[in-house]
Amino acid sequence: MRRRTFMQACALGAGCMAAGGVAGVSGPVTLRHYDRARLLDEEGFPLHAADLASKANYVFHYPYIATPCFLLRLDRPMQPQQLLDKDGRPYLWQGGVGPDRTLVAYSAICAHRMAHPTPSVSYISYRPEVTDMGTGAGVIACCAEHSVYDPCAGANVLSGPADQPLAAVLLEHDESEDALYAVGTLGGEMFNRYFDEYWERLRLENRGRDPNIRVTDDCRVRRLEDYSRNIIRCAAAQPDPS
Repeated sequence: MRRRTFMQACALGAGCMAAGGVAGVSGPVTLRHYDRARLLDEEGFPLHAADLASKANYVFHYPYIATPCFLLRLDRPMQPQQLLDKDGRPYLWQGGVGPDRTLVAYSAICAHRMAHPTPSVSYISYRPEVTDMGTGAGVIACCAEHSVYDPCAGANVLSGPADQPLAAVLLEHDESEDALYAVGTLGGEMFNRYFDEYWERLRLENRGRDPNIRVTDDCRVRRLEDYSRNIIRCAAAQPDPS
């Protein structure tokens, strides 16, 4: 998505929410701008959209040095979609970015009990395959409490106890360089609770740095299997067919 197109999408989202909000619900649009950070590969070179494999789990940290996010290339273009956070506030997810609109990014902090990837283990991951353990194909599944999210629809909740979608990470695609940038978040952030719960461990994992330091210029992307030593696979609740 070009920068101009991205800003038009944000304006459209704000207009849709102002004109068609949920009755009885008030509050600001949940779009949050953070520093524009270029995505780099694991070796520190600029990451190109063409470098990303389809249906692979990639992880990076944004908008803080200790808040993990998923970066995914899906198998079809993603269109904008209206969603609700846990308080019933509407927002318009921007859809996919990139040349074919198949690139999406989400906070990797589960919206239920904040399970998230760590260097030792990840209970949450994208599941591209149909498995014999209960998950359908192409979902983000959390094995901690069996919340399942649809990455093709703004990480909306398909099943399980989570009460809102994963927060979306807003991306820009620079066509001239095939570069990707993270620029903000949209939806229900979990960051304050996350820091309250895990502050000391996050400081240890980040060599004594405060985990709520903002990412500024860039952030490195790596495959989840290269970041977490153990990726938990589990049976997850199926979406209700009704």
